[in-house]
Amino acid sequence: MQGYYHRILTIDLDNRKVNIEQVPDALFEVNLGGKGLATHLLLERNPAGIDPLAPENHLIFATGVFCGGRLWGGSRYGVFTKSPLTGFFSESYSGGKVPEAIDATGFDAIVLVGKADRPMVLAVHPDGANFHDAGDLWGMETFAAEEAVKQFAPNCEGFGRPGAVVIGPAGEALVKYAIIANDKWRCAGRTGVGAVLGAKLVKGIVFQGDRRRSYADPDGIAEYAKAFSKANYEHPGVKAYRAMGTTMMVGLMNHAGAFPAKYWSQGSCEHWEQISGETFHQEHEVKPHACAKCFMACGRLAKIGKGRHTGLELEGPEYETIFSFGGLCMIKEMEEVAYLNDLCDRLGMDTITAGNLCALLMEARERGLIEYQIEYGNVDQTAALIEAIAARQGIGNTLADGIIATARTFALEDLAIHVKGLEPAGYDPRKLKGMGLTFGTAPRGACHLRTTFYKPELSGLIPPDQIDGKAEMLIDYENRLNIFDTLVLCRFYRDLYSWGELERTMQLITGQPYPKNVLTERAAHITDMTRRFNIREGLTARDDRLPERLHKEALPEGGTLTAAEMEQMLQDYYRIRGWNEAGVPR
Repeated sequence: MQGYYHRILTIDLDNRKVNIEQVPDALFEVNLGGKGLATHLLLERNPAGIDPLAPENHLIFATGVFCGGRLWGGSRYGVFTKSPLTGFFSESYSGGKVPEAIDATGFDAIVLVGKADRPMVLAVHPDGANFHDAGDLWGMETFAAEEAVKQFAPNCEGFGRPGAVVIGPAGEALVKYAIIANDKWRCAGRTGVGAVLGAKLVKGIVFQGDRRRSYADPDGIAEYAKAFSKANYEHPGVKAYRAMGTTMMVGLMNHAGAFPAKYWSQGSCEHWEQISGETFHQEHEVKPHACAKCFMACGRLAKIGKGRHTGLELEGPEYETIFSFGGLCMIKEMEEVAYLNDLCDRLGMDTITAGNLCALLMEARERGLIEYQIEYGNVDQTAALIEAIAARQGIGNTLADGIIATARTFALEDLAIHVKGLEPAGYDPRKLKGMGLTFGTAPRGACHLRTTFYKPELSGLIPPDQIDGKAEMLIDYENRLNIFDTLVLCRFYRDLYSWGELERTMQLITGQPYPKNVLTERAAHITDMTRRFNIREGLTARDDRLPERLHKEALPEGGTLTAAEMEQMLQDYYRIRGWNEAGVPR
């Protein structure tokens, strides 16, 4: 079967040994690689009930069959493990140029198990991995660490450019929402994969190699890629992302009344224009930036042009960071949102979770539920709290363990917004009810990327208030995006790679037919595997429910999601998936 390396690298950190395992076609025919392969490996090899920060927890890196070749949108890698934040299935993805270096090592999956006896850097190459002591790198922020880690690249003749992934101080301190960073500003950002790497005492990994995937029809792929870019370069969605990136969502979501603000008590904020994409591009130096093999260029390379952070350079902020700090925390200046974005990046911390936790304390303070001094819109207090979290100092030590621990410690369970211990992204389900179902059913917690269902709701494909038929359409989106994650393909190509295009590319890559019905079966199989993993780790149907506050409190702009509506969508979802009423696959 073409398109795969048929190799898995397992790195035993306890004994500083590696094993290269040859993988048969049958495993890929069913699981397709990427998320499918990694989920299979977690089910097979991760001990049930293991502490996510224990040495026995496996951490898996995987690229997909689109990576390293001519096809567009595939310069991505995924990281898979058991989440220290939620205790359930963890998946996190990142782009940039580093994925191509990971892919060039010639493995379909790279598995880390055990724990080093001292801080370490791994150098992964086609023949395995080398182990390097890296005590002098421990404590470095992510930007400096990434450059330092590259010194350990093997640099053998014929190898391509090295690429490195690293953790920052937050990962070293086992902050349960620490990120794995690459290409300075790209990151596998959610569910705490950086904490798992930190628990294994791995500061970073440098990848380098000379391998390339063998495709069934390389000439056909070259022709397809050329025609694909020609047909889609001027696509309206592509042009919008190239012009504004995800910052365009600020205006869209505020106009829709679905922009979570003031810690989930509002669906818009008065200062939204100050943190909008339009204002950002007018007041600062911003230009598009792309991952490898991408003509969309959604990234924003920015140089702050005003205020006390004038001259700060970064890629971002993305919409989710703007929502979490500018919306939830009510910070009114984009340059200050950018500053907090940069701070989190350097420390190695997820901005969505960090912003949610800071805003939770702000709301609790305003309601008189805690005495900690932090107020809406106060940037310096927010920055100080972020630094305390990364260092696990004072109250930061509690927040470093995530929203469940924080809410329990301060008796804020009725106020805290999360599903399975993961906070939602910037789409209020009281306005976009399909996003409520997405947040509830996504295996890693309140994940917006599992279906990106705000897209059909905002574009009019299905009314946001409609309940009947919502689960059916959502499952079709989820199935197709599950295939994206087996190919490790960028979400923003969702309008370009239809089911038909996925069928065509899989035929060109593998040489085997993959009609829609087969791809749908594979996607459902992967969904069932992640569900079984979570059930094994203690998940029940109760974990698919939204916090009661979202049902009890209507948005002031108008917008409700009743518990009965959520229950109907959930039961429709279970039924269509072939699960029983408790959400267990049959």
